[in-house]
Amino acid sequence: MQKIIVAFGRAEDSQKIKSILMRSGYSVAAACTTGARVLSVSDGEGGIVICGFRLSDMNCMQLAEDLPAGYQILLVASPQRIEEADLPRGTVCLPLPLKVPDLLSTLEIMLNGLERRRRPGRPAKKVRSEKDRRTIEEAKALLMERNHMTEPEAHRYLQKCAMDSGNSLADTAAMLIAMTGHLL
Repeated sequence: MQKIIVAFGRAEDSQKIKSILMRSGYSVAAACTTGARVLSVSDGEGGIVICGFRLSDMNCMQLAEDLPAGYQILLVASPQRIEEADLPRGTVCLPLPLKVPDLLSTLEIMLNGLERRRRPGRPAKKVRSEKDRRTIEEAKALLMERNHMTEPEAHRYLQKCAMDSGNSLADTAAMLIAMTGHLL
């Protein structure tokens, strides 16, 4: 679960946003009024900092520079402040007056984006053994000879048969060889 930190210059604003999020089922790690507190709560896991333009000790641009990698900022500020600010790339902005559905949907989109980035990539391709490679090549050669297929057609045919039967390509090739061997 991604960490959510709420940070506004006024404690009432931080508590109000925290309460809205908690009623909506989100877990909030901290409600802060200073950038120093946000930095002490943030860790290497990553997450989202929902903040106003100005905190007690720094503004959102300074906070964005100091946050560890993996954190994104959701800035809630007036449209004029948003236009004036030199915000880092990836900062998401919501203009005031804030609408709760906008806040919740934006937060959900950001959390989903962070989760996608955190997921590991596809597992490494399995390397076939030499025996499996020879079996597949032999089955393709049989298909090419008996059914007058090209090599890509024979390979696609084996793949389709493997997928239809739920077996591996090597097992399907071995079955094909066994079947043709019994037919001779």
